[in-house]
Amino acid sequence: MPTPAPRRPTAPAPRPPSDSESAAVPTPHRVAVLALPGVLPLDLGIPVQAFGSGTRYEVTVCADPSAGPVVSGGFTVGAPAGPEALRVADTVVVPGYEHPEAPLPAPVLAALRAAHARGARLVSICTGAFALAAAGLLDGRPATTHWEYAARLKARHPRVDVRPNQLFVDDGSILTSAGVTAGVDLCLHIIRCDHGAAVANARARDLVAPPQRPGGQAQFIDRFRPPERGDELAPLRAALLGELAVRHGVDELAARAHMSRRTFIRRFKEETGTSPMAWLTAARIDWARELLETTTTPVERIARLSGLGSPAAFRAAFHRHVGTSPADYRATFRVTVTGLTGNP
Repeated sequence: MPTPAPRRPTAPAPRPPSDSESAAVPTPHRVAVLALPGVLPLDLGIPVQAFGSGTRYEVTVCADPSAGPVVSGGFTVGAPAGPEALRVADTVVVPGYEHPEAPLPAPVLAALRAAHARGARLVSICTGAFALAAAGLLDGRPATTHWEYAARLKARHPRVDVRPNQLFVDDGSILTSAGVTAGVDLCLHIIRCDHGAAVANARARDLVAPPQRPGGQAQFIDRFRPPERGDELAPLRAALLGELAVRHGVDELAARAHMSRRTFIRRFKEETGTSPMAWLTAARIDWARELLETTTTPVERIARLSGLGSPAAFRAAFHRHVGTSPADYRATFRVTVTGLTGNP
């Protein structure tokens, strides 16, 4: 009977890494930054810098090669990867770009949808929200963008819950921010959510940025008074801007316009998009902001000059519209001018 051949020794199965070994070499979180045609250089630099060297993230800049070289502001962006980088990214960041209402290449939109479908976190800075909206990813969701583009985003994508006053919106798997510095705020918010306050604060120090501004803090928009779309009541509105300290009623204003109350309210809304009282409040807030920025007038006097009532009522209305107190707003925007008396 033949002797059986000796068995060849088998290699031992590889030992799974211990918990301490796994913790010693963490898997980097992959961030793909999508540079669209006309990308804004500062918006592009924000996520690259925030998630770049010295962090727990691995950043790749990518672009669609079929769209040609990405040129913006005199810069040509050399993207080492194409939209395929979105297939493996844990987070996809879309910086703002110059022509947000221009059609985007189908492969880019498909890559964004696919990234979202497999569970990647999607982030936009400034007008990058238009790309997410064009991919259908913001439908039914709250989102923000730079305040100058908010109305255009809403008009182009009416199913998006546009929140023009917010610095950034965290809606779980999709996060959007306003322009430039709000993008820094959002990146630090993401780092804080991923790794805690200590890591985020350390990164903020590296970036020489405030460690935290809440996403609900209002963008400091140019003015709250809406643009005018008609001129029949323009003379009345111009007169009201000189009478902001005076309290007005709708019936009185309708009489001055020689209209019935109902007709006056309807015409006023047609020309401004809002009601007479809401328009007056916005105009008063704008005047109060100007006084806070350019004078040393006490807050109590500004409350009277703006027609917003008592100091307490003024502070409440100001915070509701601007997202901060009059004192904090003045500290942020106060212009120091030699010899400024502050008495309008």
